[in-house]
Amino acid sequence: MERLRASVGALLGILLTATISHQILGDTTELPFLIAPMGASAVLLFALPSSPLAQPWAILVGNSISAAVGVLSVTLLGSTPLAAAIAVAIATAAMFATRSLHPPGGAIALSAVIGGPAIHAQGFLFIISPVGINSLALLFLAIIFNNLTRHDYPHLPAERKNLHQTNDLLPGGRLGFASRDLDTVIKQYNEVLDISRDDLEFLFKQTQMHAYRRNFQQLTCADIMSRDTVSITYETSLEEAWNLLRKHKIKALPVIDDAHKVIGILTLIDFMKHANLDVYDEYEMKLRHLIQGAREATSGHIKVVGQIMTTSVFTAFADGHIVELVPLLSDAGMHHIPIVDENNHLIGMVTQSDLISGLYRAQLNGINSAPT
Repeated sequence: MERLRASVGALLGILLTATISHQILGDTTELPFLIAPMGASAVLLFALPSSPLAQPWAILVGNSISAAVGVLSVTLLGSTPLAAAIAVAIATAAMFATRSLHPPGGAIALSAVIGGPAIHAQGFLFIISPVGINSLALLFLAIIFNNLTRHDYPHLPAERKNLHQTNDLLPGGRLGFASRDLDTVIKQYNEVLDISRDDLEFLFKQTQMHAYRRNFQQLTCADIMSRDTVSITYETSLEEAWNLLRKHKIKALPVIDDAHKVIGILTLIDFMKHANLDVYDEYEMKLRHLIQGAREATSGHIKVVGQIMTTSVFTAFADGHIVELVPLLSDAGMHHIPIVDENNHLIGMVTQSDLISGLYRAQLNGINSAPT
């Protein structure tokens, strides 16, 4: 299916690019309205839209620089084998220097040298017509087609995308290797990669996550979460919330709406931030003033939980694998994660202690069930 999608994209991309360019440049036998390197650009843009070589910066800057280098080479050295070789070499170096490596750029530099009298007559206008017009048209069509076929383009680095379609973070850190480990290996590899460094790291971490899921089988968030949760609402007073934290000896309270959906979380840190406790003087007095002041009806005074809660709360689904919680409760520095059902209704809470206990039980079960 993906091969068919790429082929159809290349068909439409070249057809429409040629049509647009023909309308702009007119029907002439001397100057081509579509240059051959656009075929290679189409393969990259439609078959490999996530490749660094196919991104907008690469096609626009890479092709333009290469065209300029080619024109300069033929101007100084004529249409000679030496000019052709120098054009491709310098174009490649220039694309590396500007982080715009686009393989068809080498062909564009070569075309400027050996393309014939019509192209030579264009001089530096060759950068705009037909190179710039062809490149812009093909890029515009690639953006439309790729996104319509559910391929993000321009491609975003993996860590900027939320592939789980939940509020959790991407896997990271302590599942096996650190980012600096990958940087060291890439440096030692010393080759150009046709994949971004961030995407490569993401794939490795997803592979690790898959391996952990297999090793721990189907242990889900629902298996380890605390079901008897204590929750509050937006209108809960600060004093009541503080008393609940102290009574139950917990450090966070999920905030829910009337439909029992999570809209925020209140932690001890939220109290500390709004009591200005980054200044250590009169620590206890400031905290007492914040909490007791909520009883007063003074205008502008903080009175309820909703005024200080953290709204960007991370949640996890009950049927999600517990391995997905590891980066959240370790590298992301979280201590409590509300667990929701398919309707985003609060049904439990997982803490660092719950996760450690779950992983420990799973390990024990694996040992006890192992063949002797």
